[in-house]
Amino acid sequence: MLMPGHDQSSRRVRCEWGPMGAEAIAARLAVVVDVLSFTTTLSVAVERGIEVFPFAWKDSRAAEHALRHRATLAVGRFEAMTRADARHVSLSPVSVASVQGVERLVLPSPNGSSIAFSLADTGAEVVGACLRNAAAVARWLAPQILGGATCAVIPAGERWPDGSLRPAVEDLWGAGAVIAGLVDLGVTGLSPEARVAAQSFRAVRPDLAAELAACASGVELVTGGFGADVEVAGQLDASQVVPVLRGEAFVPA
Repeated sequence: MLMPGHDQSSRRVRCEWGPMGAEAIAARLAVVVDVLSFTTTLSVAVERGIEVFPFAWKDSRAAEHALRHRATLAVGRFEAMTRADARHVSLSPVSVASVQGVERLVLPSPNGSSIAFSLADTGAEVVGACLRNAAAVARWLAPQILGGATCAVIPAGERWPDGSLRPAVEDLWGAGAVIAGLVDLGVTGLSPEARVAAQSFRAVRPDLAAELAACASGVELVTGGFGADVEVAGQLDASQVVPVLRGEAFVPA
């Protein structure tokens, strides 16, 4: 049972962290943000005409899910580096940008993909957003919110080694980019949590690429040899694609 106020139900635009937050602030429109890397990789895949199936677990169930949908199963970044087969693609947006012969892709992850998968049966319209498509997502959402729809923006966050949620600042910036875009299009009725996200994005926008590389998740990827993924993730408004979950797969809105 939620404590009073935790569902942000008095506000049209809401914002809360992770899977539990997504459940708490349920709305007609749900925007999942996982900048490094699920929703960035999603944006690149959908641009290339690839259907993307989110999945919560990376184990034998994911392989079965991929087989059922005649889809390619994404592997881990480091696992992909050791494979010679070009069809092996990972959560790396750079790998998705260059892969050939893939029309359907299962992207398992414990964060953004897991949240999107869990929202699939709630009746919400689920959208994947990142820094690359924030403005496009805001333009798609704004008329619906101005028409009375409620919207939950969910920064996915990362995981500490013990499995607990680690709020990841890059996801706050991605959520804030969408929310700031909504405000610029005349949307009102933001929760304080949503306003903080928008203000955070506006504060970092002048040095976005540098800040993204310097944040904890960015340093982790750069140190691991995936600096190019961080660069792709920082391409603000480079994409006009709005991935929407239709059935079990993300396709262009």
